[in-house]
Amino acid sequence: MKIARRFTKDGTSPYDQFEYTYRSSTLKNTDGSSVFEMENIEVPAHWSQVATDILAQKYFRKAGVPQFDENGEALLNEKGEQATGAETSVKQVVHRLAGCWKDWGYKHSYFDSEEDANVFYDEIAFMLLQQMAAPNSPQWFNTGLHYAYGIEGNAQGHYYVDPESGKLLRSKDAYSHPQPHACFIQSVDDDLVNEGGIFDLLTREARIFKYGSGTGSNFSDIRGEGEILSGGGVSSGLMSFLKIFDRAAGAVKSGGTTRRAAKMVIVNIDHPDVEKFVEWEARGEEKVASLVAGSKSIRTKLQAVVDAAAGGTDYNVNVELKKAVRDAIEAQVPPSYVFRVIDLLAQGYTSLDFDTYDTHYESEAYATVSGQNSNNSVRVTNEFMQAVINDD
Repeated sequence: MKIARRFTKDGTSPYDQFEYTYRSSTLKNTDGSSVFEMENIEVPAHWSQVATDILAQKYFRKAGVPQFDENGEALLNEKGEQATGAETSVKQVVHRLAGCWKDWGYKHSYFDSEEDANVFYDEIAFMLLQQMAAPNSPQWFNTGLHYAYGIEGNAQGHYYVDPESGKLLRSKDAYSHPQPHACFIQSVDDDLVNEGGIFDLLTREARIFKYGSGTGSNFSDIRGEGEILSGGGVSSGLMSFLKIFDRAAGAVKSGGTTRRAAKMVIVNIDHPDVEKFVEWEARGEEKVASLVAGSKSIRTKLQAVVDAAAGGTDYNVNVELKKAVRDAIEAQVPPSYVFRVIDLLAQGYTSLDFDTYDTHYESEAYATVSGQNSNNSVRVTNEFMQAVINDD
């Protein structure tokens, strides 16, 4: 390829064409606790705070990056070795992206000359800094970590095509041939543990999530609840496995940082469990609503028991306590809860904490239900669509 300059000048660094500023970035939970905090983030002055937050919270490498002082001298740790830490500047990220692309392209003869490779680097760096172009998230997460910082990591089951031999090879580490691709569509066989089966897909999904990409599958080949197994038993059904996949997606942060995994689930309309699948998320919402309302009701009733017990914990003597106990049980508070509270008060406790829940999507209430971590869709047949057209 012959690369012409459009935005840069020969002899002038693309980084010197911008003014920079230093910002901070904070991400908090709803209770005010901090999920992420970082200061002195170097970005172009024209970048928005949102762009700064995405860069710092998602795309900065958080470990293994050599650290230098303001004079460019290497910082040493207590052992006298090169200190490592996080990326702190957009210049570092842009360099590892543009530098890695240039390096690969030059090594494998994509460019007409070394000069064309250098022009490519400058033009790409300018466009990234100017926000004229951007790669997908897995590129920001993974590309250039080995090129720029020598980061390797244990092999994660990735493959690559060797440019010299054309053969498909297994990567020997995580980042010399990283996963820079987004949005995988995968298949799954009705097999529990073998390659291509249910738990093999679970591993492949985790690998994809870890490096910042998303994945989707049609799960219709998994047999329905009650169908016969080869060993003579019956299947626990599609939904039992979808719940495992859903919780796994909620547990693995995309790119290992602050973003949730992106996951798609498809089930054909003729699958035996399709009605359970359609109702899955709605039933989860109903459970959350019950948890929220029920926890608040239980707290109110148990607090009334605590207050009434100030007059004594023998509810056969303390009329107010007896009434509070009866009210709690009539409100469906489990009797074991009520009498446990009385036992604790009798032991000398003067106050008790009762957990309540809320409807925030990352709350403990939602953590107890499934179906919340994926985009769920039903795949209909041509026959179904024709029936719709025919009002059948």
